Amino acid sequence: MLNPTQLKPVLTSQECIELEDVYGTNHYKPLDVVIDRGDGVWVYDVEGNKYLDCLSAYSAVSQGHCHPRIMHAMQEQLHRVTLVSRAFYTDQLGLFLKELCELTGYEKALPMNSGAEAVETAVKAARKWGYEVKDVPANQAEIITCQGNFAGRTLTMISFSTEEKYRENFGPFTPGFVTVPYGDADALEEAITDNTVAFLVEPIQGEGGVVMPPEGYLKRAAEICREHNVLFIADEIQTGLGRTGYLLACEHEGVKPDMVTLGKALSGGFYPISAVLSGSSVLGRFEPGDHGSTFGGNPLAAAVGRASLDVIVDEDLPGRSAELGAYFKGRLERIESSDIKEVRGRGLFIGMEMYSDARPYCEALRERGILCKETHGSVIRFAPPLVITKEEIDWAMEQIEEVLMAAQAD
Repeated sequence: MLNPTQLKPVLTSQECIELEDVYGTNHYKPLDVVIDRGDGVWVYDVEGNKYLDCLSAYSAVSQGHCHPRIMHAMQEQLHRVTLVSRAFYTDQLGLFLKELCELTGYEKALPMNSGAEAVETAVKAARKWGYEVKDVPANQAEIITCQGNFAGRTLTMISFSTEEKYRENFGPFTPGFVTVPYGDADALEEAITDNTVAFLVEPIQGEGGVVMPPEGYLKRAAEICREHNVLFIADEIQTGLGRTGYLLACEHEGVKPDMVTLGKALSGGFYPISAVLSGSSVLGRFEPGDHGSTFGGNPLAAAVGRASLDVIVDEDLPGRSAELGAYFKGRLERIESSDIKEVRGRGLFIGMEMYSDARPYCEALRERGILCKETHGSVIRFAPPLVITKEEIDWAMEQIEEVLMAAQAD
């Protein structure tokens, strides 16, 4: 079998970009770099140039690119069986669900593929619980969400988005959602009615710009939900599985949500895997025919998921994120640039908000071998794989500091 590093790219970077522009659709705005392979925190373009990945595929490759343990698990399962749908049992899924539940402390897990599917599943589960347990009148269930949220781009997900760009010309929208300001516990309590079945919140709003809620907000929101018999649902698809320094970001405030959505790092970047975690009183209400997915919970996904969880635990990725994230954030905070508005985040999940457009900074960093991406115009997101070393952070900081200071001089 050929070593991937020995495979010669067929096309140049420019040719690859032109092909996507001609035959693809214009719904992304990528940086002009064409990745050919990855290893740990490093990726390489088709010309062989090396870059430090500070995006981690939006936290999906927290374990690093092509982690050998996860790769081995995937290769082993590829030679056995990859898909039978859920019409039959497999030898991998039960073990995956057991290990996931034991690691996170939940009774049940429902596997899906994408993060958006996980949130969609959580919405369905909350509504079903509301009708069957809370006795909400039929078709009147309400779920409270927050301004600035991001859960994906399916029609239901954009139905509760407050980003107009995500909604324009895609209506009509799914009803049943109420929006409150992020970080405002009083507004949450005021919005609750007899028909409220759940509150859906990101512990840190990643796509929104690495937006942090006030200290104590999650804890108070969970208490309000408990007082009003409302499910507290944490969307931990980006923040979960070690990204912020704890296994789940809600642990920073000692909160155990009634339901959690996970994705991205659940597969180490090898395969689309997501899951919803909750108790039997919520997920146990699903009956045959209520929900499903051809690929959700397939044996390949389960084998990959098991290996991904093992790496997170065995390599103490949450602990690494806590230690190195504090170091990375501290270095960023010491940069003396009048264009820096704020540095915020937890663990290796950091946003640097600029007074100006962030895109030129990302393009300049690319030229120096650092790949990161702007979000919401003015925020640079730094979220490298959790396997990054202090020495690699030091090298990255040299590039970041020089780019910011050069802009300051201009």
